[in-house]
Amino acid sequence: MNVSIVIPTVGRPSLGVLLEALARGVDDRVEILIVDDRGPVDRAEPLVVPATLSAYTKVLAGGGAGPAAARNVGWQAARSEWIAFLDDDVVPDPDWFARLARDLDVPPDVGGVQGRVRVPLPAHRRPTDWERSTAGLARARWITADMAYRSAALTAVGGFDERFPRAYREDTELAHRVRQAGWRLLVGARAVSHPVRPEGPWASLRAQRGNADDALLRRMYGPRWRALLEIAPGRRRRHVATTAALVAALIAPRTPVGMLGAAGWLAGTAEFALARVGPGPRTPREIVTMAVTSAAIPPLATMHWLRGWWAGRGARPFGEVR
Repeated sequence: MNVSIVIPTVGRPSLGVLLEALARGVDDRVEILIVDDRGPVDRAEPLVVPATLSAYTKVLAGGGAGPAAARNVGWQAARSEWIAFLDDDVVPDPDWFARLARDLDVPPDVGGVQGRVRVPLPAHRRPTDWERSTAGLARARWITADMAYRSAALTAVGGFDERFPRAYREDTELAHRVRQAGWRLLVGARAVSHPVRPEGPWASLRAQRGNADDALLRRMYGPRWRALLEIAPGRRRRHVATTAALVAALIAPRTPVGMLGAAGWLAGTAEFALARVGPGPRTPREIVTMAVTSAAIPPLATMHWLRGWWAGRGARPFGEVR
């Protein structure tokens, strides 16, 4: 097995844990390409690579344009037939290299093989909203937390679409184009652990920026974009309805339309908050956080969707001639 491992990073401490795990199984058939996607000031402090990996590792400069662009820098510099992408916050199992070799022993029409992602959750309590969101990675298809592609498949489709600036949807969009180009994708037996990284109470608000990427996909692939990319249905229509009710309440207060809007906004917000509180730990802090963010998310999600919809006007699938 000859494989290039591409790891985009912004220098999180978890990178060191990942590299130490890789050091236990690396050999001369492996090259590791770390794409340093930090800003110029942060790059003045070099990334620390374990001595046991130094002979196998190259650090490449990214452009700070996000993980899609950083992965393109990595795979285009790779020398191997297979490119294995890992996120910098996963921990490969001890037998990861051995299972990777078996995963990549596949027929020539297989263009990619996904690893399995395991998200450890607390055993002594119910998971928080953020923990449940992270746990969704274990069910996601073709995510680059651990995904290997043939170099030929990446070359055929042009790699990642750099119009996606976040670690969101860029990997499933690539998988769709690879399959459209005639390659098969499989799920392998290797596995990584993806710990839940610490986040503040407003993480769910920052996550709403991904709605702009969803709007871009809708522009690119039409109304069936979720089915085409194997993405589960979301709450956009309910968020839009809740936001419209809020707007009606604000622009026409003390009128029948405004009062109906206020009632609709309260009902929509309460339903959303209860759906998020129910499976969680139900601590006072979690309940307050869910109440506040459930009121803010619908208009914020709708705003980001509209922003993405406007920015993506005229967008076509990557590589398609207009």
